[in-house]
Amino acid sequence: MTVTALLPPADSYEDLVARFRWRIPSVFNIADACCDRWADGSGRIALRHVLANGSQVGLTFDALKAASSRLANVLKAQGAGRGDRIAVLLPQGPEAAIAHLAIYRLGAIAVPLFQLFGPDALEFRLRDSGASALVTDDAGLAKLDGIRDALPDLRVILCAEGARPGVLSLWGEMERARDDAAVVETAADDPALIIYTSGTTGTPKGALLPHRVLLGHLPGVELPQERFPKPGDLFWTPADWAWIGGLLDVLLPSLYHGVPVLAHRMAKFEPEHAFRLLARHEVRNAFLPPTALRMMRQVSAPMRFGHRMRSIGSGGETLGAEVLEWGRSAFGFTINEFY
Repeated sequence: MTVTALLPPADSYEDLVARFRWRIPSVFNIADACCDRWADGSGRIALRHVLANGSQVGLTFDALKAASSRLANVLKAQGAGRGDRIAVLLPQGPEAAIAHLAIYRLGAIAVPLFQLFGPDALEFRLRDSGASALVTDDAGLAKLDGIRDALPDLRVILCAEGARPGVLSLWGEMERARDDAAVVETAADDPALIIYTSGTTGTPKGALLPHRVLLGHLPGVELPQERFPKPGDLFWTPADWAWIGGLLDVLLPSLYHGVPVLAHRMAKFEPEHAFRLLARHEVRNAFLPPTALRMMRQVSAPMRFGHRMRSIGSGGETLGAEVLEWGRSAFGFTINEFY
């Protein structure tokens, strides 16, 4: 399958601007665009999951389609459907990707939640969004202990690490579900997810984003990642996939283009570990937040790790001239800042 980038061929930035046109179809669903069209029996890899012991497990697009179909059927059996809000409180890994694709497949609305949120932040977002279901793990469950009674809309909780009273086993329920669920036909303008603002200037506000938000992000990924995708690309970010930088600047754009994503849970960012990860798994593209880059700048002789990066994007705040200059010597090219 050939999927073209949204950016047209061009000889210069000015030429690119002159040639660019938005191509937004009337019917568009993220699950179909990022999963089903690549699930053709070829065994194409969607995720490379690096476990805590350093071993790697690959997940194909075919497996991703089957698993997200199973979860969509589980959610449907629990009464969830089009327009329902379903929260995802999970670390980087197959479960998070499966949950997102299942929600979009169902025509429901994903509510990504940061793992670092405390009970108060979780309670506000779950209550404000009216989430009727939550997909999480043991760490997420622990934060719900004191707030669940304040969430009357939250009817279903699925835990990746097993069942307990009032909580269903994510994998157990999926094993009993059918692995075939058609993608609900959605318009490009139909809602797909709710991203909350940080709340630094007041009460957090939920931004309701349609399926076409992915297409809107693609040029902003393709350009700073040096005309992404190219053969051999493999994308990684230490950013939580609940953040728009992790979800819409890495995970979903990569899957849209059929490019594998490296998934690795880092409970605490360790710069030397990051360099080793980039080298060992031959990562070619990365989104590295400014805080991560400043920490990596403290590592001596970074080229000794043997990484062979092709592109790095960063955003959220200004990097500064010192970090940009260091990046040229640490990676051999200029780090691209955006938004």
